[in-house]
Amino acid sequence: MGNLFFIFLIILTWIFFGLHYLSAGVSLILTLVLLLAMLVYIYNYLVQLKQEVDEAWSDIGVQLKRRSDLIPNIIETVKGYAAHEKQVFEDVTAARTKFLSAQTPKEQMDADNQFSQTLKSLFAVAENYPDLKANQNFLELQAELRDAEDKIQAARRFYNSVVRDYNTAFKVFPNNLFVQTLKFKPYDFFEINDQADTQVPKVQF
Repeated sequence: MGNLFFIFLIILTWIFFGLHYLSAGVSLILTLVLLLAMLVYIYNYLVQLKQEVDEAWSDIGVQLKRRSDLIPNIIETVKGYAAHEKQVFEDVTAARTKFLSAQTPKEQMDADNQFSQTLKSLFAVAENYPDLKANQNFLELQAELRDAEDKIQAARRFYNSVVRDYNTAFKVFPNNLFVQTLKFKPYDFFEINDQADTQVPKVQF
């Protein structure tokens, strides 16, 4: 953004000297050209940052979908040992359905927080069944889920860092003079409601 500030200084300098040494008409035209150049620069810069945010969210989406795809198999495996835990299975399935139907990043973030809470309930059930904890299929699914959770957390941290850069660009001068005109909007951070949700659900042996 240093180049942008430099352009802004050129415009101010041009206005100051142009009004003294050039006709008013020529000075006005050249000033408008410089202002347009700065506007284009700001627009392209924000577009670039927005693309980085969108790509970062796409990476999160891939890992969230991967985790979501594991859940039906995990539920079926747990059902084989705890079929009477019907409410837990229904809650997890409903939360997964809500997550899959979410359209915007904000909706997906909210649905994911709820989904994470229900997953903790599911794995709490598994704690009560030693045979389930020793089941090879369950162990493999749990390992895949843990890997997905680790990648989600890494992708979330990167996403939040690019969102911070993007949102900061709205506040710095002279960008803040033009963002409303250019119709850019800030992004939400991917917040976690409960700090415990940063821990991967796991069964202790």
